[in-house]
Amino acid sequence: MTSYDETLSSEHLHVALEAARAAGKISRDYYAGNFTVETKADMTPVTQADVECEAAIREIILERFPDHGIHGEEMGRTHGDAEYLWLVDPIDGTKGFVRQYPFFSTQIALMHNGEIVLGVSSAPMMKELAWAEKGVGAFLHGERLAVSGIGDPQRASVSTGNLKSLATSDGWGKLGEIIAVADRIRGYGDFYHYHLLAAGKIDAVIESDVNILDVAALSVLVTEAGGVFTDLNGNPPGLGTRSVLAANPALHAHYLGMLQGLVD
Repeated sequence: MTSYDETLSSEHLHVALEAARAAGKISRDYYAGNFTVETKADMTPVTQADVECEAAIREIILERFPDHGIHGEEMGRTHGDAEYLWLVDPIDGTKGFVRQYPFFSTQIALMHNGEIVLGVSSAPMMKELAWAEKGVGAFLHGERLAVSGIGDPQRASVSTGNLKSLATSDGWGKLGEIIAVADRIRGYGDFYHYHLLAAGKIDAVIESDVNILDVAALSVLVTEAGGVFTDLNGNPPGLGTRSVLAANPALHAHYLGMLQGLVD
């Protein structure tokens, strides 16, 4: 396993890492539970920590790149037609954060002319900091990541996340077939199963209900580790992404053949 050569990274990545570390300090300080919780229109929670983390991230990015756009979970989208658009989820996993689960993270990605080219995934309570940049590679704590080479579905470790839409679709039976054959099924969820996938410790992730802000950074992490990251119909990640099939190349092709066209 090779280490990260900092000279390869762009100024964009340096700024994203700085922003993620600043957000991590804020979320750690609030983690003990001293915060207010409100409910947004979509019935999901938002806390002071979410808002303050996003404000800190925006300040750091815009100080360095004032002409860039930002699409954030809490503060919306600014300069949406900019060549560079930052995709920010200040606390992905707020429901868990509110109940003091440690599986929350800060997700920061950069989209250039519609393509996601950089991602930082920081989970302060789990002490996981991962990042990836197009053409440079994927790294966790400075060590290069690579997906597994397991291509046999009977040897595969598969993790599932949000599955409500899949459960009410024709794809539910196909998921059952995948589970019946797989060597191991888990639901690590949120950022964590993508970190495991990129590190070759599990082999596939399936989710049917996501927001692009949840997974944009993670998509770069997986692809730069040698994996394939699409929605359940095989489309590359974009602003409209609502589902995920992420795996090493052999298993991705196999599972896509089973699930494609069965989920909106």
